[in-house]
Amino acid sequence: MDIILAISIAVGCLILGGVIGFVLFRYIIKQKYNQIIKEAEIEAEALKEKKQLELKEKFLNRKSELDKEANQRNQKMQAYENKLKQRELTMHQQHEEVQKKLREVDMQRESLNKQQENLDALITDQRSKLEAISGLTTEEARESLIESLKDEAKTQAQQYINEIMDEAKMTANKEAKKIVIQSIQRVASETAVENSVSVFHIDSDEVKGRVIGREGRNIRALEAATGTEIVVDDTPEAIVISAFDPVRREICRLALHQLVADGRIHPARIEEVVAKVKKQVEDEIVETGKRTCIDLGVHGLHPELVRIVGKMKYRSSYGQNLLQHARETANLCAVMAAELGLNPKKARRAGLLHDIGKVPDEQLEIPHALYGAQIAEKYKEKPEICNAIGAHHDEMEMTTLLAPIVQVCDAISGARPGARREIVEAYLKRLNDLENLAASYPGVTKTYAIQAGRELRVIVGADKISDKEIDALSADIAKKIQDEMTYPGQVKITVIRETRAVAFAK
Repeated sequence: MDIILAISIAVGCLILGGVIGFVLFRYIIKQKYNQIIKEAEIEAEALKEKKQLELKEKFLNRKSELDKEANQRNQKMQAYENKLKQRELTMHQQHEEVQKKLREVDMQRESLNKQQENLDALITDQRSKLEAISGLTTEEARESLIESLKDEAKTQAQQYINEIMDEAKMTANKEAKKIVIQSIQRVASETAVENSVSVFHIDSDEVKGRVIGREGRNIRALEAATGTEIVVDDTPEAIVISAFDPVRREICRLALHQLVADGRIHPARIEEVVAKVKKQVEDEIVETGKRTCIDLGVHGLHPELVRIVGKMKYRSSYGQNLLQHARETANLCAVMAAELGLNPKKARRAGLLHDIGKVPDEQLEIPHALYGAQIAEKYKEKPEICNAIGAHHDEMEMTTLLAPIVQVCDAISGARPGARREIVEAYLKRLNDLENLAASYPGVTKTYAIQAGRELRVIVGADKISDKEIDALSADIAKKIQDEMTYPGQVKITVIRETRAVAFAK
């Protein structure tokens, strides 16, 4: 029991000691906390007083600056007021001077009015005396004087006109030659003449066999698809493409290039490539037209006119490239119009479009100049441009000064040595006539003049003409050629009728 009691007493003492220690610790912490709070309040109060002093000092400084600015503004305002007062005084003095001068002017006006009245009275008196002496009234005398002055003016004017006309007759021919020579000298032109043959270069003669194909089926398919004549002979590393139409030659050349590069050459592939190349050439025609218009500074053309201009690249006139001729004529027109003091932009536009009637999509029985004027009018070109196009071969009356300029420049471009070749133009016209004659028969889908016009290939629709009718058709075409055309030697007419079956595997 003593031990338990002793333990209990010891435990109680420990607990009591812990409680007393906790109380003392809490008391010490509270005293420390209060001391920190007081010190913080003292520091905050000191900081507050310091900030208040700084703000007060800034306020006083700002107030001093504002007072100084206000004084400066007041001084400026005072100076402005002084100037205004001085101006007001000056204006008042000037106003008084003006009033004084106005009074002087009124006095002078009154004096002049009195003098005018006296003068009118004197004139009336003198007029009465003159009428009494001459026996004519004032109106009669005025009319007589006017008539005499008219006769004198007419005589002098006629003499002046005669002198000008005589001088113009003496110098007109000289000045015209001078302007033409200056225009020609300021325009550079190419002298190359178009031909009807293109050469396709190949890497090796092995390609020739692939182009010809088994039993010549590839070359026949290519000739039928493009309307050209392909000559594969002993010429090393070259295949000759012959056709009177430059568009066909270009299509055949590009198609050959793609076929040889691809390596797959067979009739179906040939037709596919030719169709793609035709689309590419059409795009190239439009791009050429746009580029030509940009180069010449001709803007606002209808898209169809732009396409016709581009198509000129693949046409020739008496062996002269039509686009080159149009560009040359346009530049000549602009130079000549500038020399004559006219609008060079309109002249250049008319010169560029003057031969658009030579590249129609359809064949018409009217001169190309009149057809070109109709095309230009259709696509909203101005009347003076249309007249210049239609009148450049005297097939329409000239109504503007642009028309003779275009006519002269067209003659300059076509008349220079080496520009044109009459024989080639006649040859191309004969080939065109051959194709058009055969195309006029019903059932004919395509016609191609090949072998320099010695053979005419006619492709007919299998659903429109039977095998029995193609013999009669070839005979009819041959007879019509004999009756209506003039040509050397003989022309072979080959009528081709194909039946195709197409199916798709899906």
